[in-house]
Amino acid sequence: MNNEYQELEYHNNTVLGVLLGMLVGGMAGAVAMLLMAPQSGEKTRKQIEHKSIELRDRATELVDDTLSQVRAKANNLMTSGRKNFKELKHQGQELAVEQLEHVSDAAKAGKKAIQGL
Repeated sequence: MNNEYQELEYHNNTVLGVLLGMLVGGMAGAVAMLLMAPQSGEKTRKQIEHKSIELRDRATELVDDTLSQVRAKANNLMTSGRKNFKELKHQGQELAVEQLEHVSDAAKAGKKAIQGL
């Protein structure tokens, strides 16, 4: 039991260490990139700004495209659902009329049988 706890604790420490190492390494890389950039900080900031605007616009387009596709599919589903409902309703009405005719015929036959007695 104690051994299992030690293994779990070791695993958690290892995962935490890896995540912390990735975070520190990423930050160090970002700082080094900015310090060693071949252009001025102002140019780099402008470039980052332009890229972020470009990415925002692309993301907005993707969201709009996705929403329009979802709306179109939902509309198609609603249309086909309504069509299927109308067809089922019509089939149900035909079946009800047919069954009423059978009941009516059976009632007439029963009436004739009673009158014939």
